[in-house]
Amino acid sequence: MAARGRCPECGSAALVEDAHYAQQQLVCAACGCVLAEGLLTTTYTEEEHLREVAYSQSTGQKEQLSRCLQRGIRRVQDLCKVLQLPAMFEETAVSYFQRALQLPAFHLVSLEKKELLGGCCVFVTCRQHNWPLTMGTICSLLYAKQDLFATVYLSLQKELGLSVPALSLADLVTTHLNSFRLFQPTANVPAPFLEDKEKLLARTMAIVELASETWLVTGRHPVPIVTAAAFLAWQSLQPGPRLSCPLARFCRLAGVDLPPPAHLRVKELLEILLGMASQLSWLRGFNLDKKTVVKHIGDLLQHRVFLLKNAFSQQDGKEQHDMASGSLDKDFPGQDSMGLGSLDKDSPGQGSPSSPPVAQEKGCPSTGKRQHGGTLRPLLPPCLIYPRKRLRPAAPSAPDSALTGDEPILDSEIEQYLRSPEEIQAFRKAKAW
Repeated sequence: MAARGRCPECGSAALVEDAHYAQQQLVCAACGCVLAEGLLTTTYTEEEHLREVAYSQSTGQKEQLSRCLQRGIRRVQDLCKVLQLPAMFEETAVSYFQRALQLPAFHLVSLEKKELLGGCCVFVTCRQHNWPLTMGTICSLLYAKQDLFATVYLSLQKELGLSVPALSLADLVTTHLNSFRLFQPTANVPAPFLEDKEKLLARTMAIVELASETWLVTGRHPVPIVTAAAFLAWQSLQPGPRLSCPLARFCRLAGVDLPPPAHLRVKELLEILLGMASQLSWLRGFNLDKKTVVKHIGDLLQHRVFLLKNAFSQQDGKEQHDMASGSLDKDFPGQDSMGLGSLDKDSPGQGSPSSPPVAQEKGCPSTGKRQHGGTLRPLLPPCLIYPRKRLRPAAPSAPDSALTGDEPILDSEIEQYLRSPEEIQAFRKAKAW
């Protein structure tokens, strides 16, 4: 039986009504497109009463997936395939995305945030399974801004109540160095600049641990610190041809972006290394600077614990001097403070290596000075050493007049003087005791 209208797919007017499994359908005879579906009875009871039920209700499917949900699921699946994630990760990320779109918090957000929502679900899944993935990697794949991605990520974590473990610094070092292009010979990288991946990773990890022990990691973005540590590690492995290579060129050769604070992190690490080098006996005869100290990074890292303990101190020199004098007087009752001073004036060869108070009287722990000159900062967070916001001194106030007790009580302070009957009784009991 012919029907009026045209097929939206091919434009043919040959539209017929066809009964398919007792369901009336409007079908195009030219291309076979189903234009409309009729109603279907599903139970004997409904057939007896001649009740018709919609096809979507008869199959138990109340609503189809929306176009936004289908598009987001495909985006999540494509992202998992690009990152070569296991199938279990893909299923978990898709389930997070479906749960998130059902929440009212993500109904009226912009299309850009909805597209980033799939990336956030993948990022959360990788973190929960201890898969080393950084936010910068996801943002580069989605061409998104990190601040906007972080906003969507925090909203997703709050709305779904997800527990997301933080990525350890060791995993971040491994992930960041995997993207370097210094391990395979290419036309852009000279032969002296090529390096073994395992050696560079081990040296970089040791420098990052040193930065963590000296408060250079606390409160800082980790990528500039890892970049600075990798640069110094790369130079120290072959210092001859690499000392003249600046940080910007190193990042270009490695194929990574140069974070703006990386120059400051390199400078801070070199200051720590110079302070440690002043405590090595076989380096005291050399005039070390920020370039030549890179040659000895291997030795400095090998004796890191001892050198940090001797090169930096959190206490005042006078306090440690008193402690050293007290310990020496306790061990040698006949030795007084004048005797300690005479020992300090003697040559280093007369002192015993097993007496650290005498040997370190002129060193950094007691006076906070470097052996070759110049002061060393204590091991404190940089925000305490170089505070950005300095407190302004309070304006001098007029001298307060002598209090007589007859001053009026302000309305905002009157509640401090009112007492309930229970408080009055408790006060009398306390006064009687």
